[in-house]
Amino acid sequence: MPVKIRLQRHGRKGYAYYHIVISDSKAPRDGKFIERIGSYNPNTNPATIDLKFERALHWLTTGAQPTDTTRNILSNEGVLLKKHLLEGAKKGAFDAAEADVRFEAWKATKESNVSKTKEQLVAEKQADLKARFKAESEVNKAKAAEVAKKKADAIAATIAAAVVETPAEAPATETAAE
Repeated sequence: MPVKIRLQRHGRKGYAYYHIVISDSKAPRDGKFIERIGSYNPNTNPATIDLKFERALHWLTTGAQPTDTTRNILSNEGVLLKKHLLEGAKKGAFDAAEADVRFEAWKATKESNVSKTKEQLVAEKQADLKARFKAESEVNKAKAAEVAKKKADAIAATIAAAVVETPAEAPATETAAE
């Protein structure tokens, strides 16, 4: 029985998340599976991957074939690199301790890159919020200036109307006094 490492779709329409499963290649996508080894949520930024590393490595070494997307996920998590290093140690290119050192070095660089990416996303989000706040405050200042101008114009119009009415009445009272 050929075994595949594949994704099993879950979630609602337009908001899917996936279980990473080991299944028979003839089984349907969302059908019967042998073992669930993780989950993949592409809706978050960066995508959330929860993987049972040792079980994935075990199934790869026993001959399970990953699908294209699952191969990318396993590669990003380092399972394929670990398998490659273990095969090199088995062939005698280097010892198992050297394989572990190389894998840990790779893992450290990957974690630093992921943390930098997350920090950059947070910084971009904060910069965007600041820019939006600044733009909104500029709009509010413009509206306040416009409202103040309208109020000043209204006050000036009422004063002008009062001035126009007062001189018309004043000559009439002066002629009556004479």
